[in-house]
Amino acid sequence: MKKIAALFLSFMMLAGLVGCTGSNDPGKDKKIINVGVSIYKFDDNFMTLYRQEIEAYFKTLSTDEVTYQVTVQDGKNDMAEQTSQIDNFIAQDYDVLIINLVQATSAATIIDKCEAAKKPCIFINREPSVEDMKKYEGMITYVGADARQSGKMQGEIIAELDNKGDLNNDGLLQYVMVVGDPENVDAKYRTQYSIEQYIEKSGLKVDKLDEQRGDWDQAKGQEIVANALTQYKDKIEVVFCNNDAMALGAAQAIKAAGRTVGKDIYLVGVDALAEAVEMVGNDEMSGTVLNDHISQSHKAVDAAIKAVKGDKLDTYYWVDYVKVTPKNASQFK
Repeated sequence: MKKIAALFLSFMMLAGLVGCTGSNDPGKDKKIINVGVSIYKFDDNFMTLYRQEIEAYFKTLSTDEVTYQVTVQDGKNDMAEQTSQIDNFIAQDYDVLIINLVQATSAATIIDKCEAAKKPCIFINREPSVEDMKKYEGMITYVGADARQSGKMQGEIIAELDNKGDLNNDGLLQYVMVVGDPENVDAKYRTQYSIEQYIEKSGLKVDKLDEQRGDWDQAKGQEIVANALTQYKDKIEVVFCNNDAMALGAAQAIKAAGRTVGKDIYLVGVDALAEAVEMVGNDEMSGTVLNDHISQSHKAVDAAIKAVKGDKLDTYYWVDYVKVTPKNASQFK
């Protein structure tokens, strides 16, 4: 009996050791997916929110079986810098790339690199040309919102005012346009469609007093509008800005010039940044347009995962814009 008991004890100890060996290596079969993200520049207000949400959403999707390791790099608004980052992602055999282009006109070069390396690529925020999106079909996509829609909404915000923005009641809207980047399709569409939609909805004519490039930057927006107010004074009835960062700068210039939004001038932006929404709610901006970074970033991540699994990507994944005015601003805080 003693021998039997000893044998039984030895068996149980051996079984315990085997069990411990397996439990000490819980991540043995875990799959690691490497995701390379390049953002055109880190100090852009909107893209800061966007990239942070990309990282946060990937974390929520990691499981015991799959971990997403996300490397986010700053393109520093330098296409050569960004191209080098993409080359490194490819050389290090990253599984998928998410790219916010410094220059949308460079998309073809990036697509060719990804195709040669057989790497899927998700473009975000800055839309490549239709021709470029026909290359490497099924393995590249653009995730974003149609900038024409945002421009139209800006025009509607002004056209739907009781006075249609025509403060001096002369049947003519005198305006200043602060452009993000003339080479960027979002800037082109917002600039074009805001005015076209305003004319269509209001029935009035327009007079462009000034149009300057602000590079999506708050300080530049402030400088441009300050100069315009000095030159054109109370002739300016509306300031259109291609994004909220420049609109925030414009608001500073308007206040410094002793003007009051909603009383003797109007101001609109795009993005619905928290500060801009707060100002819209307080009648310090006439309106903005929600550029939904949460829905867009989630769609981009979902597309990246789909591509890694080997599924074919649609050419485009769209997210709608939403008008934000003093009437509904509280819904977006």
